[in-house]
Amino acid sequence: MTDKRPTLTLKPKARPGADRRAAGAGGRAVGHAPVPAGAAATGPGRAQGGHGKPGPSASGQPSPSDPDRRPVGKPPRVQGGDFAGHQPRAAGAGRDAAAQRLRPSHEVKVAPQRDYRPDLKSDSLALALLGAASAVARVRGGSALPQALAGVFAAYDATPQARGAIQDIAYRTMRQLGRSETLLGLMTSKAPEPPMLGGLLCAAISLLDPPEGQAAPYEAFTVVDQAVSAAAAHPDFAHAKAMVNAVLRRFLREREALVGQALREPLARFNYPQWWIDTMRASYPREWEALLEAGNVHPPLTLRVNRRKASVAAYLEILDAAGLQAAQVGPGAVRLAQAINVAQIPGFADGMVSVQDAGAQLAAPLLDLKDGMRVLDACAAPGGKSGHILETADVQLTAVDADPARLARVRDNLGRLGLPATLLAADAGSRDWWDGRQYDRILADVPCTASGIVRRHPDIRWLRRKSDTSQLATLSSKILDNLWQMLLPDGKLLFVTCSLWPQESEAQAAAFAARHDAVRLDAPGQLLPLRGAGQDHDGLFYALFQKKAA
Repeated sequence: MTDKRPTLTLKPKARPGADRRAAGAGGRAVGHAPVPAGAAATGPGRAQGGHGKPGPSASGQPSPSDPDRRPVGKPPRVQGGDFAGHQPRAAGAGRDAAAQRLRPSHEVKVAPQRDYRPDLKSDSLALALLGAASAVARVRGGSALPQALAGVFAAYDATPQARGAIQDIAYRTMRQLGRSETLLGLMTSKAPEPPMLGGLLCAAISLLDPPEGQAAPYEAFTVVDQAVSAAAAHPDFAHAKAMVNAVLRRFLREREALVGQALREPLARFNYPQWWIDTMRASYPREWEALLEAGNVHPPLTLRVNRRKASVAAYLEILDAAGLQAAQVGPGAVRLAQAINVAQIPGFADGMVSVQDAGAQLAAPLLDLKDGMRVLDACAAPGGKSGHILETADVQLTAVDADPARLARVRDNLGRLGLPATLLAADAGSRDWWDGRQYDRILADVPCTASGIVRRHPDIRWLRRKSDTSQLATLSSKILDNLWQMLLPDGKLLFVTCSLWPQESEAQAAAFAARHDAVRLDAPGQLLPLRGAGQDHDGLFYALFQKKAA
């Protein structure tokens, strides 16, 4: 059976006559009449905590497959008596009634083919746009962006060049998704279906509408041409290539007016869900706008120099000899002026340096480590802080993480550094894995909403729900209480979270200290990810506790 699904109509423009001609052209291009206004189009639509590893994923936005959006032409429920025991009708009337009751066969809803491998050149912008569209659709379906991209790369058997282009466009689209979706809503009658078509349009709009002060990465005519080619190459929405062309060309013609209208909406202005904007404003009445804006910029590439293999001064000389500009931004932190692939970082493969945010590099020094101590790194993946602990002192480290796959990343990172540790795939909220011997130091990098690292993971804002904050705070509280029993008297526990929400940070720390009569020691508290000298780090929270001697 041929799959012929109707395309969307375009919303009226400023000139009604031109609008009718454009809508008519869009319908004729695929052999169907335009979808009536008000009718919906057919089609379908992180998991653990710590810095760089958000808590359990949950979609915070209605997906394009929202069940409240009824398919076009969906008939009322048919009872057996509808076709029996009735008087004959006129032929025309019978056909009209049947047309109202029966869903046309060509509108059968099919599963989206996100893994379909298109026949496009590996180095083409069309392939990159289609790959990014697939990643965006997967995120809207509940997947974290890194996992979504991994699925796209595997399905497309993407070359390194194609991977780079797909990833760049996908991250760009995630950072501008609120604005792009708002603009798309101004130009179309319904959310594009299937979701990958909407992802394609948002990806193209993000290239045509770069943030203020940034140059467009491609010529406008190239983006439009390649977006149409991308649509034509995919069987799920090849029929919509005329609509893609019409939407993007309309945006170019009416950009100033459309953007001005879109920016009246907070979703488009800030590129966050409304609940996120409201929470930020309530938590930080003075800095909320700056914090939202900071989350939309590309993060810097910061390295941690392995003190066992080189000094910061010596490593800066190595970078200079390689023609790479960098500056020291912390005791062991070096920030590159221009981000590059890790494979190109001098000394990375040999364990001379690791990629780690300047704010995250505060954890190991705060633990006040001494040789011979027994140290626990709970919720350890991906292993950045574990490596820093072992670089700082000769300790007996146990690294625990609930996800075996993520624990493998800890093993890989420590292997690259040549540092030993005991790795356990276990739940930090239980004691089944514990041998009963208490630790001198515990690092509790607990699950959270990861609202402080959204600039590195722009998909988080679209995956989170407002209710996640209280749920994750409850989970973290359970973990902290459990770990406290594993700490020696006079021992220290460092509570870390990459959240900006007080319920997960300061309120959590205060409640913990009260429950356990813990001594609270000096620690940075809440680090805000504001741009500027000495502040270009992720949003983390630190609280240090000492257990009273028995």
